[in-house]
Amino acid sequence: MRKTKIIATVGPASQSFEVIEKLIKVGVNVFRLNFSHGDHEFHLKNIQTIRKVSQKQGKVIGILQDLSGPKIRIGEIKEPFSLHQGEILEFYKTPVIGEKKNGIGKVYIEHSEILDDLNVGDFIFIADGLIRVKVIEKKADKVVGEVIIGGIVSSRKGVNFPGARLSIPAMTEKDRKDLAFGVKQGIDLIALSFVKNRRDIMECKEFLEKLGGHQPVFAKIETQEAVENLEEILEVADGLMIARGDLGVEIPIQKVPIIQKLIVNKARSFGKPVIIATQMLTSMINSMTPSRADVSDIANAVLDGADALMLSDETAVGNFPVEAVKVMHETIIEAEKVYSYLTEEPRKVSADFAIAYSSCILAEELGAKKIVVFTKSGSSALRVARFRPRADILACVHDEEVLRKLSIVWGVTPYLIFSEKNNLEEMVKEFVKNALEDKIISKEDTLVLTMGYPAGKKGTTNLIRVLKEEQILEIVRES
Repeated sequence: MRKTKIIATVGPASQSFEVIEKLIKVGVNVFRLNFSHGDHEFHLKNIQTIRKVSQKQGKVIGILQDLSGPKIRIGEIKEPFSLHQGEILEFYKTPVIGEKKNGIGKVYIEHSEILDDLNVGDFIFIADGLIRVKVIEKKADKVVGEVIIGGIVSSRKGVNFPGARLSIPAMTEKDRKDLAFGVKQGIDLIALSFVKNRRDIMECKEFLEKLGGHQPVFAKIETQEAVENLEEILEVADGLMIARGDLGVEIPIQKVPIIQKLIVNKARSFGKPVIIATQMLTSMINSMTPSRADVSDIANAVLDGADALMLSDETAVGNFPVEAVKVMHETIIEAEKVYSYLTEEPRKVSADFAIAYSSCILAEELGAKKIVVFTKSGSSALRVARFRPRADILACVHDEEVLRKLSIVWGVTPYLIFSEKNNLEEMVKEFVKNALEDKIISKEDTLVLTMGYPAGKKGTTNLIRVLKEEQILEIVRES
């Protein structure tokens, strides 16, 4: 069973019932809805399709809402113009039509208050860093820059400010409207773009609470400031997404692979799931055959210990969305054959982490096929997953919403128990009976169970139990 999860972005190439169905069959665990594109009607249709297909297939499939955040762009350009090294480009605070006259270019920047945060010597990157400008002067109405690397300037190109400390909040008014829509439609997970610090996460969670939502919030790490503030972000975020596209513009690109490893390690030390995203199978957007570099990238992300890997354009607009997922699935399977299981040790011996760690050690020693986690909120399953056991993690919950939230967590198979019992023995019997019928376990399996007393109460995981063949057969006879 594959442990590293696959996230696929829904777009024009993958929004039909038939393609969604194929994507789930070849291994998608979570679908990402990119709110930088499409209106609410478009996303509503996709949500409805995903739910219908997952119900038809009897699969637990999560939906991740990726908020667009303050993506900064230049305004409209009269007509595209060329910039050359040493020329001047002016960035205006009030709307102007971009153009070039007498060797001097001028553009308007959305969220122009950002210009006040810049200092002489800071850099402004346009079009993912293809054009690079250095700030040489600040004026009341504009910032003046010298072109370091030239290129063609056209309308609506993205802008980055590597290393600059920007005061703009991570959540925009559009994000708030999108989040209200997402909560109403019952999305399962949220990704917050351009997070800089813990305050950005708390602002999102406070707004989410007002909406009555309880979805986990993943912080997208895509700026130098976020990397520097990683620990404080991890203290309040429910998980991370390493958004390598913008991160590779904000910091020297050769540092991205090392920073990726550092972020994954830090997230795991906090017991928080981490997603690796952007350009994982770019070679398959227009080809059925992946590049060796892309396959190596996937394998290394698995070996780094990521919980989930994400496909973006590959499934949203690519010509071979199903084939891309299949290649990712097969590559993960191969990488997991040499994965270093159970290498993490608990740094703080608290009761809950001690139980999780002990269950992993016990499963390894007994050769158990599965660690069965009875959990109210899903947090016990997260704790077990942190230690990366060789055994599969079967998370037994009573709530379908909790079930879907766990679809993104490494090694966890979410499994729904339909009745909530206060008696531990009855709960175990019901699980064994249903799991055997569903062929999730077999009578010959050895199982390690973790549960809490009193049963059904959040945060009380304090028991470990081993079920061997004779105990499973005894439960079968009694039922």
